Amino acid sequence: VSVALKKLEEEIGTPLFDRSQRHPFPLTAAGRLLYSYATRILAMRTEVRSSIRDLVEDQQPSLRLGTHESISLYLLPSLMRTFNEAHPGVKTELVCGNTEGLLTALANGTIELALVGDAPDEPQLESHFIMRDELVLITSPRHRFASCKQVHVKDLAGELLIVQGTKSMLRERIVQAFHESETPFSVSVENIAIEAIKRMVAEGLGVGFVPLMSVRDDVANEKLSFLRLEGVRNEWNLSLVWRKKNSISRTAQDFMDVTLRNAAERSDDRPGELKKTSKQDRIFVVQPRRQVHC
Repeated sequence: VSVALKKLEEEIGTPLFDRSQRHPFPLTAAGRLLYSYATRILAMRTEVRSSIRDLVEDQQPSLRLGTHESISLYLLPSLMRTFNEAHPGVKTELVCGNTEGLLTALANGTIELALVGDAPDEPQLESHFIMRDELVLITSPRHRFASCKQVHVKDLAGELLIVQGTKSMLRERIVQAFHESETPFSVSVENIAIEAIKRMVAEGLGVGFVPLMSVRDDVANEKLSFLRLEGVRNEWNLSLVWRKKNSISRTAQDFMDVTLRNAAERSDDRPGELKKTSKQDRIFVVQPRRQVHC
């Protein structure tokens, strides 16, 4: 190893280790720079081998992506349409789950990318902000809150709540808000999908909490009403996440590029909102932050 390192330093033309320090010798500035390039070269080598293997074993390129149920229903279709127009013929393998499960899938290589809300700030993860949505309270149009624009968590005392599973990060926010306001958390139905929450709320079985983007058609068709909830952190940031040590395939990189470009073309800094033009013509607009990381 010493001989190989000496030959490498002779080839580079400068020391790569600071031998004036005690063992273990720290890298010099040139050594750190070479190391950063070397890791990228090795990652590209792994990516090339993976891409060639995919080409040999399966002529059809594939995208292995994980996301939440709500994103798969209300955001992913538009992203996939744009992606497929630019890269036709890609086979997409989709995994839906909560953040904990998706991060596990990233770690074991089941998926390459995860599109999640409130991406954790962990050193082994890399993330790109995509857009900002909002957590809202939904009610039946016949509910006493239907005409309100906003209520406080305390106002929900005695209301029957229809909520997601115990591992949902959005549910955790609600539980914490009820606890901090000393309001009883009276669950009517739990551990159900967002579409089921919406249907039960529409039938007057209780009130629910969902991402704003998930009530587009229902509010436009006057099947549901939504209002903002005070006392709860309602901002919901959506990001693309992957593991730094894992190589990203060309197809996954293409999806990242298309998604980030799509996000950059949107222009406002407000969360998704409902813009009403008339009773017959109501438009749902998801407006993300204008931000791209390079």
